[in-house]
Amino acid sequence: MARAWKLGVAAVVLSVAAGCGLVGGGKTDDKVAADPVAGVESVSPEPTEEPEPVIEEPEPVETTTKPTKKPTKKPTVKAAEPTQPAFWSELPACAHYDKTKPVAKKTVKTALKTASSRVYWRTQAPNLKLNYPLVKAVAWQESGWQTNIHNCDGGMGVMQVMPDTVSMINNRFGLAYDPAKYKDNALVGANYLAWLTKWAGDNYFKGSYDLSPKKCKSSSSWCLLNVVISGYNAGSGGIEQASGSKSLPNPQYVAAVRALMSRCECDQF
Repeated sequence: MARAWKLGVAAVVLSVAAGCGLVGGGKTDDKVAADPVAGVESVSPEPTEEPEPVIEEPEPVETTTKPTKKPTKKPTVKAAEPTQPAFWSELPACAHYDKTKPVAKKTVKTALKTASSRVYWRTQAPNLKLNYPLVKAVAWQESGWQTNIHNCDGGMGVMQVMPDTVSMINNRFGLAYDPAKYKDNALVGANYLAWLTKWAGDNYFKGSYDLSPKKCKSSSSWCLLNVVISGYNAGSGGIEQASGSKSLPNPQYVAAVRALMSRCECDQF
């Protein structure tokens, strides 16, 4: 009886052990779960930061021009120098027109071109040459190319030549210019410009007769072209007085003529 009880108990123990997997029961290909590793705690994942946006840089483009080392400064535009209005634009009460018929400006232009192309110092200064832009600009500033206009100071015609100037040119060179005739008027004025060029060139510019605007820093600087223009209006005496300081006695007149040399209403004729 006791033996039978022991056998019964043993059977029960074996069945329980088999159910708990302590003996090799069940299918041979069943996997047994691995025991957890001792000492390793499960850690909950910490919140991660949002990834920064990736900014794609444009690929460099090959250029043909070389980059400059320093940024270039924008050129400053100089303000235009003040100019003197022509007297004929606001004719004073003492000025007047004579009764002769005015010559067409296209015809006057031809006379001025002829006068500007002539060589007036063939022997002493054969390389002294005027230029048409200078002659046409002086004539336009003086008269507006009006052949029958007379100023208060005695200036007359296209070049507004003075009686004393006409006498000086005629006597010095043995000529007989008549300023009442528009062609002679243009020749007298151009001849006087040539005389001023030689006089100023010899006295102040070491014998140079170069009337190029490139020789002048500005329309008010002391250069041969500006001095000649100034002398046409102020006379050689005015230049002599200003020569010490090398400042033009009439810079606004010079600036007006210089501007007309580049751009003149007369160019349309």
